Amino acid sequence: MKIYFDGGCRPNPGTMEVAVVAAGQTTILRDLGQGTSSDAEWLALIHALTIALTLGTDFVLLGDSADIIGKANGAVKCRDAGRVYLKRFRALAGSPARVRYIKRSQNLAGIALARSHVR
Repeated sequence: MKIYFDGGCRPNPGTMEVAVVAAGQTTILRDLGQGTSSDAEWLALIHALTIALTLGTDFVLLGDSADIIGKANGAVKCRDAGRVYLKRFRALAGSPARVRYIKRSQNLAGIALARSHVR
């Protein structure tokens, strides 16, 4: 199953929000505290993993933050404040989770998050 995730904040840094699209359902969480766009992307990835684990099926997590995905996969060294998020992600995953990069235009969670701001 493909599970899409995206996080953001307005302004950056600012109030964080995340979106996850899984099994045809979109979940948007707002007002997740103050942070940076990187913090929000980590929170989105962790929330996507939480949803994936509750669905109990084979899954791949898809997002458009190459930096966060590289760190989650161990391809990029995590030297910043993201280490706390990485530790939380790995503890939740148990075994290595499949996390892949996709273009912003293909990220259903990012599209949903952007559309939720159109009034």
